[in-house]
Amino acid sequence: MRSAIDEKGGAPPIISIVGPTASGKTSLAVRLAQALGEQGERAEIINADPYQMYRGMDVGTAKPSAAERAAVPHHLIDIIEPEEAMSAARFQTLARAAIADFRARGIRPILVGGSGLYARAAIDDIAFPGTDPVVRGKLEERARKEGPGVLFKELEERDPAAAARMDSRNARRTIRALEVMEITGRPYSAGLPQYRYLLAAVQLGLDVDREALDRRIGQRTEQMRQGGLIEEVRALRPRLGATASRALGYQQVEDFLDGAINEDDAFDLIARKTRRLARKQMGWFGRDPRVHWLDALAPDLLERALAVVAAADKDDGSKRDGSDDSVIRHPLGSLVAHDGA
Repeated sequence: MRSAIDEKGGAPPIISIVGPTASGKTSLAVRLAQALGEQGERAEIINADPYQMYRGMDVGTAKPSAAERAAVPHHLIDIIEPEEAMSAARFQTLARAAIADFRARGIRPILVGGSGLYARAAIDDIAFPGTDPVVRGKLEERARKEGPGVLFKELEERDPAAAARMDSRNARRTIRALEVMEITGRPYSAGLPQYRYLLAAVQLGLDVDREALDRRIGQRTEQMRQGGLIEEVRALRPRLGATASRALGYQQVEDFLDGAINEDDAFDLIARKTRRLARKQMGWFGRDPRVHWLDALAPDLLERALAVVAAADKDDGSKRDGSDDSVIRHPLGSLVAHDGA
């Protein structure tokens, strides 16, 4: 029987499953937890998708099905109301508390999520500076009066390294960077997370051929349409706070409900934006050299995932940057079949 504590006296690596939306992360997590259970090790799932934490936001966030949640316990799902704010810092506290509880009870955590920052917040050496409502308010007012482009230009001048890693159209991130610089007196780039584990982990990335991924996204979008997304948004829209309202699909359906676009256009837009998000997600995760990329559509995906986890379990945990050469690793986009070597 496998133990949740290895022979060296430390907990085995946390398993983190990452990849683009609609790549099958939840399905793999459930199958992996069940397979580990058959080997004598308990494993349960910790959600790392911020929008799945909201009660009532079920269809639009593609929450795990009732059958999946019955098969393997899922945590950090349906824990807050749509009016509440969620942040990576808050998630970090919740996730690390859950991980500590799991380890105390001899359970292997499996993190699952499509947010690169949230996935890393749980396991990496990342600290989140506080916020200052006064500073934030002044920056938001400047963005309204002067335009977000002016703020981004200021960021480029003050911290070009940070600006180079950002999208100039993302005003929210620009404001956050300038806020952190004002609060700490340091360049924002100085606090950007490095690829260094604080908690030993093994990351499995699901790689999908782009055409196949686009088809899966189209199918998921149609499932949301048929599954009641319009009714869900109609019921929740008076309660959607600043964070919840950013979930992809909700604004498009609100625009339909307001008569700004028709239903077909709303769901076409959701599909297009989801495809764009998936490509961004691949970029986020693709920059992390520690991720072990697997073909999401391979018939032996579970066996490959188990092989990566078994190899990681043999590591002594000393290489916190994930550089252990004994672990199987394929580059993003390669879709290389593992030949057992």
